Amino acid sequence: MHLYGLTGGTGSGKSTAAKRFAARDLPVIDADATGHTVLAPGGSVEAEVKEAFGAGILTDGIIDRDKLAARVFQDDRALERLNSIVHPAIFVAIAKECERLAETGEAAALLDAALLGEHDRRDPFLSGLIVITAPAAQRMERLTQQRGMARDDVARRMKVQGDPDRKCAFADWVIDNSGTLEDLHRQVDAIVEAIHDQLVRK
Repeated sequence: MHLYGLTGGTGSGKSTAAKRFAARDLPVIDADATGHTVLAPGGSVEAEVKEAFGAGILTDGIIDRDKLAARVFQDDRALERLNSIVHPAIFVAIAKECERLAETGEAAALLDAALLGEHDRRDPFLSGLIVITAPAAQRMERLTQQRGMARDDVARRMKVQGDPDRKCAFADWVIDNSGTLEDLHRQVDAIVEAIHDQLVRK
């Protein structure tokens, strides 16, 4: 099975694009949702994260993702520690989902993950990389107006991510999400057709 990656900075519209890919019958593996699962009660890294960060990240004994985010996005070492615990577990879960999809006969799937391409190259396990972009000011507006996030929190997350547009240099496709929803859908649909053409040739 061929795995394609979808990445972009916070507020770029990655989740909206992923929904369109799914609607066009390309199965989507959501890395963020997988992260929720491994941190949830009974999840594979729940106990380790609780031990690492203590009671301050808990609400009623359960890991509170907002409290955890507030902690790590203000402390680079804490973020590195969290990533070292959570990322391996996420990759294991993603690999299992890829195996399941392959067993059902799927020829391709899309991995929706913000951290793809972090080493300034396309990850070798991908058959193609899609980067979605939008101006920083527009991303800030979406997150503050639509999600109700504080501007300082958004700014910290953007700083941690760095400049996501640098990934355009090694992307196979770039989606410009500075326009309308119809513009976004049109670009996604064109990529789906290109992926289908690749699969036919292979």
